[in-house]
Amino acid sequence: MEENYQPAIIENQAQTAWEKRGVFNAVEDTSKEKYYCLSMFPYPSGKLHMGHVRNYTIGDVISRYQRMLGKNVMQPMGWDAFGLPAENAAMKHGVHPADWTYENINYMREQLKELGFAYDWSREFATCDPSYYRWEQWFFLRLLKKGLVYKKTAPVNWCPHDATVLANEQVIDGCCWRCDTAVERKEISQWFLKITAYGDELLADLEKLDDWPEQVKTMQANWIGRSEGLEVDFAVVDISEPLRIYTTRPDTLMGVTYLAVAAEHPLAQKAVELKPELATFIHECKTMESSEAAMETMEKRGVDSGMVATHPITGEQVPVWIANFVLMGYGTGAVMAVPAHDQRDFEFATKYNIPIKQVIYTATDDEDSIAEQAFTTKGILKNSGEFDGLNFKTAFKAIANKLETENKGQRKTNFRLRDWGVSRQRYWGAPIPIIYCETCGTVAVPDEQLPVELPKDVVLDGTSSLVTHPTFSHVDCPSCGKPARRETDTFDTFMESSWYFARFASPKANSMLDESAKHWLPVDQYIGGIEHAILHLLYARFYTKLLRDEGLIVSDEPFKRLLTQGMVVAETYYQLEESGQKHYLNPTEVEVEHDDKGKVIAAKSLADGSEVIIGNIEKMSKSKNNGIDPQALINKYGADTVRLYTMFTSPPDQSLEWNDAGVEGAYRFLKRLWRQAYLHISQNLTNLSLDKNSLTADEKNLRRQLHQTLEKVSDDLGRRYTFNTAIAANMELLNHLTKFKGQSTNANAIRQEVLEGISLMLSPIVPHICRQLWLDLGHESDVVSESFPDIDNTAMTQDSMTIIVQVNGKLRSKLEVSVDATKEQLEALAFADEQTQKFIEGKAIRKVIVVPKKLVNIVV
Repeated sequence: MEENYQPAIIENQAQTAWEKRGVFNAVEDTSKEKYYCLSMFPYPSGKLHMGHVRNYTIGDVISRYQRMLGKNVMQPMGWDAFGLPAENAAMKHGVHPADWTYENINYMREQLKELGFAYDWSREFATCDPSYYRWEQWFFLRLLKKGLVYKKTAPVNWCPHDATVLANEQVIDGCCWRCDTAVERKEISQWFLKITAYGDELLADLEKLDDWPEQVKTMQANWIGRSEGLEVDFAVVDISEPLRIYTTRPDTLMGVTYLAVAAEHPLAQKAVELKPELATFIHECKTMESSEAAMETMEKRGVDSGMVATHPITGEQVPVWIANFVLMGYGTGAVMAVPAHDQRDFEFATKYNIPIKQVIYTATDDEDSIAEQAFTTKGILKNSGEFDGLNFKTAFKAIANKLETENKGQRKTNFRLRDWGVSRQRYWGAPIPIIYCETCGTVAVPDEQLPVELPKDVVLDGTSSLVTHPTFSHVDCPSCGKPARRETDTFDTFMESSWYFARFASPKANSMLDESAKHWLPVDQYIGGIEHAILHLLYARFYTKLLRDEGLIVSDEPFKRLLTQGMVVAETYYQLEESGQKHYLNPTEVEVEHDDKGKVIAAKSLADGSEVIIGNIEKMSKSKNNGIDPQALINKYGADTVRLYTMFTSPPDQSLEWNDAGVEGAYRFLKRLWRQAYLHISQNLTNLSLDKNSLTADEKNLRRQLHQTLEKVSDDLGRRYTFNTAIAANMELLNHLTKFKGQSTNANAIRQEVLEGISLMLSPIVPHICRQLWLDLGHESDVVSESFPDIDNTAMTQDSMTIIVQVNGKLRSKLEVSVDATKEQLEALAFADEQTQKFIEGKAIRKVIVVPKKLVNIVV
């Protein structure tokens, strides 16, 4: 064994050995319990960041531990490779997106291998590979036949610079999240997947996900947003079609004092024809941000359309307003406004002097005033004609019955969830397999012509290169043979990430999935960031149900257990202001001053000595230049140190606050462990027999500490996922070993047992050093082939224990006593103790408190 710890050498040797033997290549084995562990696959941006390292280390620790339990583990890796960032980067660097993407993949793959992750690389794929997206196209066409796919014109967020649709979540302060261009509202024709057809099941099946964080399930339930309500028709004067609204509070119907429609609503368009001065306001609405957060905080504005509707029950005339808080893409694009019982409606009515009519009161008329704000609590109806005196439930039923009888409304279950728009107007994505023929209409690309591949000879200019490509869109109709036009939109990249976990189970299949998918799915453990709680995880759940209903898999849900890891945040960041512009500096570019507790209190630029703004606790990001390069750390300390630090600093589900000193501390621990093993192994003490019947007290104590640690670490790694406390327990055990001075045959046999135990317990976390230690401790097999150690319960039996003695609550002595000592014996031993007597001599004893197995407190 080498005297000094040399991570570069031992890590290279371990990785070479594992790859040569194909140790982590998963093969179906029905004699073992399968365990599918998956971390969300990365976008190949160029280099790994510390968030990647932490995420993938968590998954690797879980996978390696489950392997030690004898399970047949599969842990694959691949690449979420399509998307606008690759297209923009390709334009910037003057290369094809595929070349840029695969170059990044090759570099990042090597980084992952250097970290020693136990991946089955034989299952690797990139979603931009036609052999992958071919089956996505095939499945889309299957859904089209089932009526779960449709095309319609819908208002969208449109970035004129990137020339593509943006989700609401991608619009920040009215601008594109990528290029900061002002976003427009635009109506375009798009393809949709009918996720709302599965709304009830998606909501109900959340109850099956016992091992998902409650926060994530709540976020999904709120996003799906199932509600029971009424659709109500208001006749509009001089308009043939009624104005239909949806409400979950029909009990407030008699308090309606105005209606509001979206700027894109047909009534709004009709109003502009009658009152051209409304056009400016409508245009402003079309360019505003429409995310939920923005809608919540923005100023509520509107204009009177000049139109009036007739109340379906009272017959009263109700004005129709055009308002910026109503969106055409939600519900019917129109709402009934009850300002007395909705705060938004109240503020709008107050602003524009619209009447406010209260129709809901408490049973005792207490605390239901609307003088200052809306009364939004459900209560008893008044000022509601025939419905006076009813409560919410009975009023709902009575009003619904009346409207349905008169054909003016109907009960309806609605979802906040909207169908999934999957069309994107950019090049770097999977082509949508549709052909448009003037004779045959919309025609599916035949299966034998799949995949529809992206053309390579494109000019990237910021618009859809498929539209301008000279040949891509020109195709003969597969039905009639006449010239036709190919669809030039590509799929939303969420399509690729919604089923990749299933393809990992059968990556080489000459079909979308084969029987292997039924063997491996569902994923037993999924790991990823909380930011994916809604869209990705919801779409993956939806896709799983689609695959099940196609007979391709048998599971209802994609992921049994979900772990959402915390962010990696920079402990400190540095910002330099020049000419009104703020620039983020790397920590290596500043000279810092610390206080006596080590906190950074001042900093200046090494370039010119100028003062630097100091900030704290920021998510690491390229834009802030505060990211830590994992490669630099691997080169300096080795992969095991990086893995150890990211697992030790905080529990996986909490944020990790980066601290350079902590990395040094992790490295020192591994060197200490290596040193203790070297001192033992260099004396040829690795093959000694242990006589359990002749152990000294110190030897028993060390063995007890070992097996107590094994018990704790088993729980930490397998159930609690508190890898930080598992590491801390091993650090404490190493401290005990370092202090242990025994040199007998038994003592050295126990020292061997402890070193073996630490090597096995830490092998999921720091596998390279543990592999080498295991071999140097005299074993021929690789540590990855070993089981987690058995716990010797007899070793944890104690003959004696330490109790503390207090006088008036202050620690005065410690006693080693028999574990069987009675309360009376503990009290007698405390009074007989010389150290204790110094504090009670000559004083009146008022009370003695004995806590068995813990303490004696003498009150004087």
